[in-house]
Amino acid sequence: MDPNSIPKHVAIIPDGNRRWAVKNNLPILEGHRRGFDVIKKVGKRARDLGIKVFSVWAFSTENWQRKKQEIEYLMDIFETWIDFHLKEAIEDNIRIIHLGRKDRLRDSLKKKLISAEEKTKTFKKHYLCIGIDYGGRDEIIRGINDVFKNKSLKKISENEFNKYLDTKDLPYPDPDLIIRTSGEQRSSGFMIWQTAYSEYVFSNKYFPEFTPEDLEKYINEFNYRRRRFGR
Repeated sequence: MDPNSIPKHVAIIPDGNRRWAVKNNLPILEGHRRGFDVIKKVGKRARDLGIKVFSVWAFSTENWQRKKQEIEYLMDIFETWIDFHLKEAIEDNIRIIHLGRKDRLRDSLKKKLISAEEKTKTFKKHYLCIGIDYGGRDEIIRGINDVFKNKSLKKISENEFNKYLDTKDLPYPDPDLIIRTSGEQRSSGFMIWQTAYSEYVFSNKYFPEFTPEDLEKYINEFNYRRRRFGR
């Protein structure tokens, strides 16, 4: 694959863990565990291909409506996941960035996220963005509230507002390519500010079935598209 054809920022909406588990007569929690295994493999392939920024939406602001047992299991997985990626990040010069709110997360998870961001904040080779308690509308509302706190601002431009979003520290904050699994064909508000000109692909596979080879296939599809950016 031509390095010049690789998108700078790829984001994944990993949908379908629960439906995959039901289809295979497995516990719902096993679907989530398999999904996180897939993220590890696909994230590594993304870096090997030369993708600079890899974003994953792991838990939305709406996911708090799920059963308590499922939420607690996911939080346990997130903590284990962060430990795994922090070790990998330190070895491979990957900056970890949390997308979303920290105020509603349990203390142990919040501390791990803060520590991972702090320990990797000088890294610039690759960027891993993890969306936990993330919602696109919520991100914009939080950004607007932070703008109001800046009394020196008389008016705000798009470039200025970018500084108040969760993606503010990324070299490429706007995803080139968004991949959503499970056959659902909507964004669900993921990065609604940043994805104005993103390309989308929708896979019919449930996320636990998604492979690194699928990632490459969709990158090749992306390269056949003409991006005009309104021109």
